[in-house]
Amino acid sequence: MKRLGMGLLILALLVVGAGILFRAPIGERLFARAVATGVARDVIGDLPDGIHVALCGSGSPLPDPTRAGPCSAVIINSKMFIVDSGDGAVRNLGLMGLNPGATEALLLTHFHSDHIDGMGELMLQRWAGGGRDAPLPVIAPEGVEAIVGGLNAAYAADVQYRIAHHGEATMPPTGAGGVARPFSFPQGQRQMVVYEQDGIRITAFPVDHKPVAPAVGYRFDYKGRSVVFSGDTAKLPAVAEACNGCDLLVHEALNAGMVGVMGKAFEQAGRKRMVKIMSDIPDYHTTPVEAAETARAGKANMLVLSHIVPALPLDYLEAYYLKGVDAAYDGPVVLGKDGMLFSLPANKDSIERGDLL
Repeated sequence: MKRLGMGLLILALLVVGAGILFRAPIGERLFARAVATGVARDVIGDLPDGIHVALCGSGSPLPDPTRAGPCSAVIINSKMFIVDSGDGAVRNLGLMGLNPGATEALLLTHFHSDHIDGMGELMLQRWAGGGRDAPLPVIAPEGVEAIVGGLNAAYAADVQYRIAHHGEATMPPTGAGGVARPFSFPQGQRQMVVYEQDGIRITAFPVDHKPVAPAVGYRFDYKGRSVVFSGDTAKLPAVAEACNGCDLLVHEALNAGMVGVMGKAFEQAGRKRMVKIMSDIPDYHTTPVEAAETARAGKANMLVLSHIVPALPLDYLEAYYLKGVDAAYDGPVVLGKDGMLFSLPANKDSIERGDLL
């Protein structure tokens, strides 16, 4: 028995020793295999006909180790539209297998920093990853011209470095940066089509995020399926009107009670500036219960909460965050997380769920 035990010990030591000795070649093979798998991954090309919504960022300006800044990807017929581009979201696209080079256009709901601070990276990755010979169209309300122009100026030196390094055939000079596509609503008009091509229609509608103005939401329609993004807004009938039986409503959400707890903690810590900010932000956002009421009024088939405020680093906090939602809306409610995928097959009623992270 002792000999058997000693033999097993020697065998274990040999295995450990071999692992240490051959760590480099083992790592080399694992890396090559992982790279081959990652490069061959083509999520966009494998998606069936329909509308597909991927959450590339479900967070907010508040620190959250599990969520990037606001960003949703809408994939239709191999074209990808990005709604807002928050910090870290473009890296999430890469991790999710969604090539930024496939981006048809970026749509901005408004110009708060957390919705635009990933734009520069998206422009760069679309250019580098897609070999585009025309800049990224940025569809947004009037005022976007200054933002796009500023980013183009900020990245001007970087653009020249990359052309010089990789050559014009790889990095076409005309494809760098972005181009503003501003719109404004005609007097008295509550909705406006801002993109229509190949059966894809995108409609913008104004929302209430005062003092931030303009601020809008978007509705996507394609082959009998529809998705609505609320943008940042206080509870507003216009969102329910835009939904009007939509398949998927992606709505921002702020739990005012939890933010109030944070405000008290800041007060006890003597951080008066943060107390003021915590007391201000609930009045231009929508609570989870109010978002659920909007989903019910708009007859949405599914509600997805995103732009989650505050951060929810523990799953245990989710029930607290969603308290009262079930009583306000009897459809399925999903608390958005980065990497979630919602697929709406063309000319059907189903909503299929997946995870790309």
